[in-house]
This record gives sequence, structure tokens and C-alpha cells, in this order.
Amino acid sequence: MNNSFTLDRRHGKIMGVCSGLANRTHIDVTLIRVAVVLLTLCALGPVGVVAYLLAGWLAEG
Repeated sequence: MNNSFTLDRRHGKIMGVCSGLANRTHIDVTLIRVAVVLLTLCALGPVGVVAYLLAGWLAEG
């Protein structure tokens, strides 16, 4: 069993981070996308955007 996080570019909207996370956790991708948007807008601000980009960059390597 592979325990690494991978992007899902086929089902992704931007980089495939949310869809990759949904595949990894077996949670609906729509719920993850809504949570990411809400956390970015309400609580995290630019930190959420940086975390998203960092997750995409790290999963790529």
C-alpha cells in the first residue's frame, strides 16, 4: 500500500491538490474544496494559498 500523497491532475481544477487529498482520505472532493476555500477566506488568508501551492509543489517531487 502506497502511503504517499499524490496529485490527481485528471480530476483536479487547479493543481489537483484537493482531488489528491480526497483520494487519499476517501472524503468527497467537493467537501474538501469547500473547506479549503472557507479556511482561506475566513481564517488563513494568504497562508492558505501558500499552503495549497506548497502541497502541490511537494507532492510533485
